[in-house]
Amino acid sequence: MLPTDLTVAAVVYYEGRYLIVEERAMSRVVFSQPGGHIEARESPEDAVVREVLEETGCKVIVDDMIGVYLWIHPQTRQQFLRIVYAADFVEQDDDRSLDEAIVARHWMSGADIEAVRTRHRSPAVWRCIKDFEAGRRESHALISSMVPLEHNVERVLARADLL
Repeated sequence: MLPTDLTVAAVVYYEGRYLIVEERAMSRVVFSQPGGHIEARESPEDAVVREVLEETGCKVIVDDMIGVYLWIHPQTRQQFLRIVYAADFVEQDDDRSLDEAIVARHWMSGADIEAVRTRHRSPAVWRCIKDFEAGRRESHALISSMVPLEHNVERVLARADLL
């Protein structure tokens, strides 16, 4: 079995639109929430703030955790464990260089995001938005009790929603 890929992502909703990245991944251009990997000795909350800034040029403040999601790539069987947070938009730096894989930063309505569903990076993109809109929030204690995450992946996996 391949190791589990541990990632974070942010649902950023501002003035009726969601912050979405268009990026090169898995040999195609896809849409997703900004996010990425947790670096050594970095909390999931710090990782998501850093990743949003690197991928979009936007500063955010982490709010509540929406949930933990597990997606297994249908072809490769690679597991992706995604911790998703709601984040509040602070400001956008239009002059900041974005990560190399990023094609564009978009502010999209829910309808716009749904219209490109066949180009979502994974089923987690739409599921996280629907959970955010439904008001789903998890306790910070869920993840805090499992830090460092790289040593507790099995415990986090046990709490994840399978997509």
